[in-house]
Amino acid sequence: MNITLQKPLILRCFLISFFLSLTFFYLFLHLLSPQQPRHSITTKDLRIRPGYTSYDTYIQRQLNKTLNPKLRKIWTTCDWNRKIPVFARFFEDLKDKNLLHNASKALCIGARVGQEVEALRRIGVTDSVGMDLVPYPPLVVKGDFHNQPFRGGTFDFEFSNVFDHALYPERFVGEIERTLKPNGVCVLHVALSTRADKYSANDLYTVKPLVALFKNSVLVHVRPVDGFGLDTEVAFRKK
Repeated sequence: MNITLQKPLILRCFLISFFLSLTFFYLFLHLLSPQQPRHSITTKDLRIRPGYTSYDTYIQRQLNKTLNPKLRKIWTTCDWNRKIPVFARFFEDLKDKNLLHNASKALCIGARVGQEVEALRRIGVTDSVGMDLVPYPPLVVKGDFHNQPFRGGTFDFEFSNVFDHALYPERFVGEIERTLKPNGVCVLHVALSTRADKYSANDLYTVKPLVALFKNSVLVHVRPVDGFGLDTEVAFRKK
């Protein structure tokens, strides 16, 4: 009689222990795995484009553009000599405003093949590097702008013209503020009056969302630019 009662009890204990073990194992894996940012909230001035079923889907779509052999050939040939002088003029203007210096340690975010980096180096900002999903040595290292591969407080200056490609704008900005030094400067080129290309993940309509996203920085200036389809330059300085 005792043996008969003990068997169901042992079975129940085993099942409880098994399911508890599975639960703890799941939580352990969840904590160890890289956490992607939460989905952004769409507002009237900053709208996240629908259609991304997962972060992997988003990354693959971005890679489809970055790895396109025709585009890469254009970026490294006719675009190379056409865009570098324009970027150089933008950066010279920032030097005139004391937002960029030859001694600045600079990062270009979403730099593809490094045209912006080359422009910085040509005007004397030699400690410059780019970051993109696909590296292009020696100008561009591999990195995801939602999770920059740099320590906090690394850079004096960060530039990007790919804000529209951020699926998580708050994470994009958060990583900039994390890796900037105190008093460091971030300059973004964005499109307000036109919509960006089919690979964009968001549409920005005013600078208000940017000001709200840069929680640890102050707005320095907003000015119109002609930046290869982007019409507005927004500069921030980290507190």
